[in-house]
Amino acid sequence: MTMTLIETKTLGASAASIEFASIPQTYTDLLFAVSVRATGVGSDNVADGTFRFNSSTANFSYRFLGGNGINSFSGTGASAGFIGWHPSSSATSNTFGNAFVYIPNYTATTNRSYSVDSMAENNATVTYSCALAGLWSNSAVISNIAFFTSATDFAIGSTISLYGILKGSSGGVTVS
Repeated sequence: MTMTLIETKTLGASAASIEFASIPQTYTDLLFAVSVRATGVGSDNVADGTFRFNSSTANFSYRFLGGNGINSFSGTGASAGFIGWHPSSSATSNTFGNAFVYIPNYTATTNRSYSVDSMAENNATVTYSCALAGLWSNSAVISNIAFFTSATDFAIGSTISLYGILKGSSGGVTVS
């Protein structure tokens, strides 16, 4: 398989969303490497992260396993592309949460699955982590993805990189 960096977006000013428009339709899968922080105050020092495919907030479902250093929990949901939690402004200064969002077969015209592994960094007793499997029940080809935070805006320095993945026959991974 070949993994190619398509685009990286790093915020020089806070923003309500980070959007990848006109995603090339030439890859098999997509991978987003997310490093974000919110400008608003969130519950337990974290904010919810979500994304939308082609501006849609409908037909999403997911199951997740999570923990916060004290408790573990699991659940299901149906909100727009939930991707776990990231630090809010009340978390330790200058810490950013991270996530990997993997979307296989994004050009297919059938329902699309996605998976997420995320961690809301915080140098305190409570911080949140999440593993998630999701489904978007829609037949549209994914050409646009936008990320959002539940706590006002994404902070300066928040970064998301988009990688395109091509499956190959060699079994190896090439990063370019």
